[in-house]
Order: sequence, then structure tokens, then C-alpha cells
Amino acid sequence: MTSPALETRRLSKSFGALVVTNEVDFKLERGARHALIGPNGAGKTTFINLITGRIPHSAGCVLLDGEDVSALPQEARVKRGLGRTFQINTLFPDLSVLENVVMAVSERQGRGGDLFRPAGSRRDIIDEAYDLLERLRLADDALRPVRTIAYGRQRLVEIAIALGLKPKVLLLDEPAAGVPSAETALILDVMAELPAEMAVLIIEHDMDLVFRFARRITVLVQGAVLTEGSPAEILADPRVREVYLGERRHD
Repeated sequence: MTSPALETRRLSKSFGALVVTNEVDFKLERGARHALIGPNGAGKTTFINLITGRIPHSAGCVLLDGEDVSALPQEARVKRGLGRTFQINTLFPDLSVLENVVMAVSERQGRGGDLFRPAGSRRDIIDEAYDLLERLRLADDALRPVRTIAYGRQRLVEIAIALGLKPKVLLLDEPAAGVPSAETALILDVMAELPAEMAVLIIEHDMDLVFRFARRITVLVQGAVLTEGSPAEILADPRVREVYLGERRHD
């Protein structure tokens, strides 16, 4: 039987007596399109930080492709195929869009030192980075400093950087956060075109985006899983309506 792309077993995190992640069992299947939702303070970003190794766990374990990676640092998890974006972007604002993506591709190939060599010596890296920008509709911005492009497009640059690492599992922490509604559709279109074999987990407050993207949804409340199911099952669950969705309708 094939292992999930990502799995947590009784994953927990405590700060003294405060439990912020409470024995979370979670599976992200290969090729999944999965969303993690919950009210503010539910522990969603903490859960992602535990998965990626950004913060240490207190108990339980994280498995990538069936392998326990709980003791590995962030960098080692990235090399094993775990990529992410952040709730607040972490770009190099004075570098060009292309340079930001080239750095990610170079690191993946173990050629970070190439950044200090003439551009012609890393033509393959530049070509791969530019191809990513074309796929994400960022080619026209390739030579512009990141700080000069719209915030919604900066979020796309973050996705391009994550894809430059060629992850098997991609975690998107609020990809539409701070993005004007007019640009949300572009982010959704880009997400819809991600490689089918890649497992994708999004954390998102924009329920329209969640229900259009996800085939499965997990609801986190006070650091624990309240329920999990299809979008239709989540929408019909009265507990979810009570703690998060209210009576809002989604067509």
C-alpha cells in the first residue's frame, strides 16, 4: 500500500501548559488538493511550522513519503521534497523577479555559488527559472525589482520560488492574503495548473478560494482536528458552521 505524500501522527506542540497543537493525525495523499481551515487562533500556521521543522514539535511525528523526518531541520525536509510559501512574503525586494527564482533553482541544484559567476555560465538555471515565470504569467515582470510589482504578483513569485525547488508536497500559507479581490482569480488559476502529481495543502481564509480549489478539507479548532471531509460535507456540517463558516452560503 502506497504511503501518503505527507502524514502526521499525534503531532503536538506545547508552550509550557499551553497546548497549541493537540495530537493531530493528518494525511495528505499524493496529488491531493487539500485545504486546512479554522478560526483565527486555531493553530493552522503552527501546524505548518511543525510540518516544515520551522519550530520543534513536543510529541508525535511527521512523515514524508513514509519516512519519519521529525528530527530533520528545515533544509533537509526541503531536500526531501517539502516546499512552502509564507503568510507574509519572504522575498528579496531589491532583486529582480528572475533573480529571486534563480536563487531557488540554484540552491536545489547545489549550485548556489554560481550566482557569483558570469550569467552565461548558468544559462540552464536561468532558462529553468524563466520557464517557471512563464508558467506563472510573470515573464513580463522578470527583470523588474520585486518591490515594484503588485502585491498579488509578489505572492505568485513566492509560488515560483517554491516550485523552483521541485517539491513533491507544496504548502501554501494563505496565498491570497492581502491580495486584492481582482487578483485572487489569477492566483486560483495558477494553483489549478500546478502539476497533478504534486500534493498541495493550502491554509486560507478566503472560503470562495477554498471551496473552488480543495477536493478535501480539514477543519482545525483550538489546535485539534474538528472534522475532515469533502467540500460538500464540510459545508453541511453544523459544527463547522457554528465555529467558522456561520450561515454564509457558497454556490
